[in-house]
Amino acid sequence: MATDAPPPEGHSDTGPAQPTTEAFNAVAASAEFADLRRSFRSFAFPLTIAFVTWYLLYVLLCNYAGGFMSTKVAGNINVALVLGLAQFATTFLIAWLYSRHAATKLDPKAEAIKSRMEADV
Repeated sequence: MATDAPPPEGHSDTGPAQPTTEAFNAVAASAEFADLRRSFRSFAFPLTIAFVTWYLLYVLLCNYAGGFMSTKVAGNINVALVLGLAQFATTFLIAWLYSRHAATKLDPKAEAIKSRMEADV
């Protein structure tokens, strides 16, 4: 946690200088930061809505379509089990896609903003 208090006696502050509140506000108002936010939101919001919809569909099917969900697919494996396991697969797929998106689109933009802020201090 960064504070404005000086380091204790006998302890030198070797970390990077902290930008001021005004510098943070200026960056938050910049077009570059708005582009970073837009890149995040254009990925996160649609996938969040899609996943929540998919999850609610699963819950509703479990509650109101018991006959369909108990349909055997193979042996003792039914539709409910397949869709339940698909929930886990979807979760891991979204995490992997987000990791890729962050590494290619978000992290370079965030690093550029961070570097510029640290250079201005």
